[in-house]
Amino acid sequence: MSATLSRISDRLEIITASQPANAATLAEDVRNGLLAQPKKLAPKYFYDELGSALFEAITRLPEYYLTRAETEILHELGWEIVRLVRSPIEIVELGSGSANKTRLLIEETLRVQNTLRYCPIDISADALRASATALVDAYPRLSVRAYAADYFSILGSRELQLHRPVLALLLGSNIGNYEPHVMQRLLGAIGASLRRGDGLLVGADLRKDRATLELAYNDPTGVTAAFNKNLLGRLNRELGANFDLRAFDHQVHYDEVRGVVESSLVSRTKQGIRIEKLALEVEFEAGEPLHTESSYKFTTEELSESAKTAGFSLARSWFDRRRYFSLNLFLRL
Repeated sequence: MSATLSRISDRLEIITASQPANAATLAEDVRNGLLAQPKKLAPKYFYDELGSALFEAITRLPEYYLTRAETEILHELGWEIVRLVRSPIEIVELGSGSANKTRLLIEETLRVQNTLRYCPIDISADALRASATALVDAYPRLSVRAYAADYFSILGSRELQLHRPVLALLLGSNIGNYEPHVMQRLLGAIGASLRRGDGLLVGADLRKDRATLELAYNDPTGVTAAFNKNLLGRLNRELGANFDLRAFDHQVHYDEVRGVVESSLVSRTKQGIRIEKLALEVEFEAGEPLHTESSYKFTTEELSESAKTAGFSLARSWFDRRRYFSLNLFLRL
């Protein structure tokens, strides 16, 4: 993997990794997904500029409890979390985004040590630069080495320079966005990058009743529906597709056996779609679903078993007042 280092200041540097030669493009993923049976689109393409704004709105919905529940735990118990890992530490975060919740852990860490290095990893270079700049401006004792890259390309690479004991973060129920075999591979890659005694803090949404889960992903205001349909809008804008967003319904179903909320866009009628930049025509039957996202939910025992396979042991779990959400600290064996 090749990478470019940009030194913004004496406390901020950004490493931008080149895409692997075999990395799929939007066009390739869309072609493969629409020709698959059943049809599917990768959820990583939700987050263009409009999609990111819609997701920010989702986190403020009363039905979408995940962000509030995790913030509640961090606000009330963040002091305890950082003190369970040997200090001084540095923090590595996978999927940092705006890093708003991470500030709570940064502040608690700076209460117990003089300086802190924070290493966020995020695929969006623009979002990463904005959040990293805001953080070094806000915390004079913080330095940031940020990685604009895919997790798997950075973890275990020579670019990831870790010195102190590490607290790695995987917040926001990010762990639930992966199919089980990919989740296991990610945990293994994190484990291989850490040393004995290092910590991994995982935010995980818990299994609960169907009504609560389905409402979180299909709110009556229609924001989650707009977020899902924007994926089609992005294909219209970037690939010259002619999806009529009104001809698809946002649909959510919780599979209690597998513990997963499945989101789809269901064609209202039999229709043909043309994607100009792919020279591709795709037929949809009436009622045919286009799968867009799987959001896995866990028990503490399930998550602990997966982490154990990757070389971690569970040190402690914390929960919000309603026990909807969990933060779980694992230590590298």
